[in-house]
Amino acid sequence: MKRPIGVFDSGVGGLTVVKELMRLLPNENIIYFGDTARVPYGIKSKETIVKFSLENILFLLKQEVKTIVIACNTSSSTALPLLKRHFKIPIIGVIGPGVKEAIYATRNKRIGVIATKATINSHAYERQIKRLNPKIKVFNQACPLLVPLAEEGWARRKETRDIANFYLKPMKKSGIDTLILGCTHYPLLKEVLRRVLGNSVRLIDSARQVAYETKEILASEGLLNNKKKQGKYIFYVSDELQQFKKLAKNFLGKDIENLKKVNNV
Repeated sequence: MKRPIGVFDSGVGGLTVVKELMRLLPNENIIYFGDTARVPYGIKSKETIVKFSLENILFLLKQEVKTIVIACNTSSSTALPLLKRHFKIPIIGVIGPGVKEAIYATRNKRIGVIATKATINSHAYERQIKRLNPKIKVFNQACPLLVPLAEEGWARRKETRDIANFYLKPMKKSGIDTLILGCTHYPLLKEVLRRVLGNSVRLIDSARQVAYETKEILASEGLLNNKKKQGKYIFYVSDELQQFKKLAKNFLGKDIENLKKVNNV
């Protein structure tokens, strides 16, 4: 089916999910919407996050997408259950896939979660982990400074390592062996996170797991695009284009084309 996969995020971080979708499903067309005019979502109220997420869904539906990936941990943790009840189209969040992989990966049943304040305060990761395995201990840490550091391209700066050390010190003391990267920006900081925690801690990149789950759902619904042709990609943002284009290159590893601004979501 030629109709595109729709993806939205509060900003640019969701491009880590798009990158994995491009890799795993090269034939699929993708439409991405980054709500850059209203970023960040992580510090806003639940009501506002739900409102923005609903508006983003409606915008993507106007583009005739066949499924929607919420590539935003804050929206996934706050709005996903409500959105699934109101729309028939398959909607995939980033929480569930990461949780399943973390439970599979942990050996000592001690899992850490780092994310925005809103995601941590929602307890979405902890609830899902406990529902699947009540014996697992979950250690949460909000890391609000990591998003701007990732966007600035400061992954190799000493300041970033110092801040990561500060955030992850409680995790190291708790003896976790698995860490869920609960924000789509965090894969850009994998190298520094691994240096801080050591190679014995498994880092769970939700973006990759979301791509696998998207493929499974499309296959089960008979929605895969089976034509052997490179997919087309369109990117929409709700604010300034050039800054997004610059940041997108860091996330995707290449320049993007077909970038458009949306004045009213």
